[in-house]
Amino acid sequence: MKYELGPCLLALRLSEAGMTAEQLAQLLQYKPERLVDYIDNKRIMPLKTAIAIADTLGCRERDLYELKPL
Repeated sequence: MKYELGPCLLALRLSEAGMTAEQLAQLLQYKPERLVDYIDNKRIMPLKTAIAIADTLGCRERDLYELKPL
């Protein structure tokens, strides 16, 4: 099945983990602005980044975006 990426769910996942974007950025050694761009849907995170974020937050990569079937 094919999917289209919907809105980024990173803010929700951060909230569930009790973490801020700044804390996650520090753990992963990313700039906080980069994570904010994902949250604001200004950028789509690359797979490698999604894996690192999902691993850190204890979720799956596919939980970071709303998926819309085509």
